[in-house]
Amino acid sequence: MTFPHSRPRRLRRTPALRRLVAETRLHPADFILPVFVREGLTEPAPITSMPGVVQHTEKSLLSTAEEASQLGLGGIMLFGIPAQRDPHGSAGLDPEGILNRSIRAVKEQVGESLPVMSDLCLDEFTDHGHCGVLNPAGEVDNDATLEIYGQMGAAQAQAGADVVAPSGMMDGQVAVIREALDAAGHHHVPILAYAAKYASGFYGPFREAVDSQLTGDRRQYQMDPANRTEALREVELDLAEGADMVMVKPASAYLDILSDVAGISDVPVSAYQVSGEYAMIEAAAAKGWIDRRMVVLESLMAIRRAGATNVLTYYAAEAARWLQKD
Repeated sequence: MTFPHSRPRRLRRTPALRRLVAETRLHPADFILPVFVREGLTEPAPITSMPGVVQHTEKSLLSTAEEASQLGLGGIMLFGIPAQRDPHGSAGLDPEGILNRSIRAVKEQVGESLPVMSDLCLDEFTDHGHCGVLNPAGEVDNDATLEIYGQMGAAQAQAGADVVAPSGMMDGQVAVIREALDAAGHHHVPILAYAAKYASGFYGPFREAVDSQLTGDRRQYQMDPANRTEALREVELDLAEGADMVMVKPASAYLDILSDVAGISDVPVSAYQVSGEYAMIEAAAAKGWIDRRMVVLESLMAIRRAGATNVLTYYAAEAARWLQKD
């Protein structure tokens, strides 16, 4: 048969040709590794719903950070799990609390070779598990929470965080944190705003990872999965308040949102491949139903293709090793 037009298959014939014309590429610097450090542990504690992921000791955290640096990852995101919690999340403000001292230790370990990022939220530190303090009616008090967020941001920056990442979805959080950082002399510290964070069932394993005390849900402040246009409004508000980067969370089930956000944002856009996404891949791979490596890389490629500048993923180190070997 004679074809009057090009045969697209010509450019798919060999691995080298496919590599030549690839429109999206993966690189270790695209990945940010989320890590959990738990106060009081003497050995890393496996997270049963996230095979291969652990709650770190303060010592094992440092070796993981060093490996992330050697692999050339884009960053490491720290989540702290304190030994004691209270209604106000006081451990999150303590300069010697688990998160702030871990920031300081990791920063001393890796220096400027790896951006050290810190989760800025109260859910790991409160005894009720919500992302903010509660009013007498038991509802999250947005404005009272903002005051604490500002103090947390300044404390994390003082500990050495290269980037602070408010994830609580409180209205006005970026503006308050920016003001607090600047007032404390931390003009150089950027804010990665969880701008479009949905109330998702994909967070289930994360609750185990941080030993969440939450009862009920967070639908009053996290976004409704039914809404698409609202995500752009949230992003625009965060950009107006001074966000240096914005995030969409979760990633795989919200690629349309990610694409929309990438289309309007004039700052880098992150996406978080969350615990449930990781757990589903691991479960299917354990059954032999999928090619694990192929699906991991394909999922990361899809997130990048949709518009993510970088991806928070529990596969960051492993994917980086694969890419370097290839």
